[in-house]
Amino acid sequence: MKIDVSSFSAPCPCGREHKIHVKDILIEAGAINKIPELLTEIFTGKPEEICIICDDNTYSAAGVQVEDKVKGCKVIVLPSKGLHADNHGVKLAEEKLENHIKLILAVGSGTIHDLSRYLANKRGIPFVSVPTAASVDGFVSTVAAMTWNGFKKTFPAVSPILVVADSTIFSKAPYRLTASGISDLLGKYTALVDWEVAHLVTDEYICNRVCDLELTALNEVCSCLEDLRGDVSEEARLKAYEQLMYALLLSGIAMQMVGNSRPASGAEHHISHLWEMDVINHPLDAYHGEKVSIGLMIAAETYHTMKEAIRNGQYEMISYNGLDYLNLKESFGPKGLYEGMLEENTPDPLEQIDVMEFERILPQIADILDKLPSVDRIDELLTKGGCVKYVHEIGLDEHIIPKTICLSPYVRNRLTFMRLTKLIQLF
Repeated sequence: MKIDVSSFSAPCPCGREHKIHVKDILIEAGAINKIPELLTEIFTGKPEEICIICDDNTYSAAGVQVEDKVKGCKVIVLPSKGLHADNHGVKLAEEKLENHIKLILAVGSGTIHDLSRYLANKRGIPFVSVPTAASVDGFVSTVAAMTWNGFKKTFPAVSPILVVADSTIFSKAPYRLTASGISDLLGKYTALVDWEVAHLVTDEYICNRVCDLELTALNEVCSCLEDLRGDVSEEARLKAYEQLMYALLLSGIAMQMVGNSRPASGAEHHISHLWEMDVINHPLDAYHGEKVSIGLMIAAETYHTMKEAIRNGQYEMISYNGLDYLNLKESFGPKGLYEGMLEENTPDPLEQIDVMEFERILPQIADILDKLPSVDRIDELLTKGGCVKYVHEIGLDEHIIPKTICLSPYVRNRLTFMRLTKLIQLF
């Protein structure tokens, strides 16, 4: 399967020009064998000017094959244990990345890609994506989601110019990684609702074509869930994995079209980012997608509860008094992140909200929330995908949920319905 990326930059009814940075995407069995041919189309340098970045697990999974195909290239094998997309991970890779390197081959999943895209941007060189697991939707992202000195931040980075996704490789990844990718995609249900609500409330830019692209990605993943885990032929299994990878890359292209993660990241991701900062919880042995799927369940339950209260008139509007400074200082202060949180939340997106106008359009907001599948339906999809759903599955207690709902909207200066619930009191 070859994705015609040029079609996504066609003129759009939204009036904006959508820039696509990835030049070519190949998803098929044996795709890795075409790397030498594909590289000649995009790179005129010498093999010794190419560097593979991987970890000890992904080197065994695919790095050794890529090294064999690109003879003479340099190889950086990072330790997989304790490796994260953070300033420590960047330092480990940067110390080994020689100055003469002109092209990076990222052979791995989320962490390896974020480190590679960050370093490629810093060095001003291109990189190529070779996914070893269908675990995240950020392979073609133009930003790097990093934890920097304990603070979850999004850094400017670069998209790969080429993606070579070999289904015979990424289909063999531990299934937990695949389930994480499914979770990341299903999180778009709340992300898209959040975007549409923000558009209604503040007239924030939205592109219906991009929303449709994300919905296509969602439909793709929902259609292949049973074949990913079921007793099917090898041909059917590989086809399902290719559908999943296609959906993940479509979501990434949607982000490229807008220039940020808005189409793919809402309240569910903010919950994940909060937990990744370790301010109200101990460090978690959980993948990004696993935290997203739990965040999706929490957000969906909150949103449906609010929707019913709005329709039944079981609420009252609250006078907004600004940021919750006490809670923010108590939670983020001990790790030295309080000032950073204040900076992230300036200007406060709720300060621009006319509460009377907001109350007037609440019925329209409830109609948007109707687009969110029921909690039971989301539960069913996550179960089919073998995804985690509840906080106890990643070592958290349910008592953390109220504080998570309170603090997670502050992690990003992005308006979500979760943040807007601070203006509504249920009774």
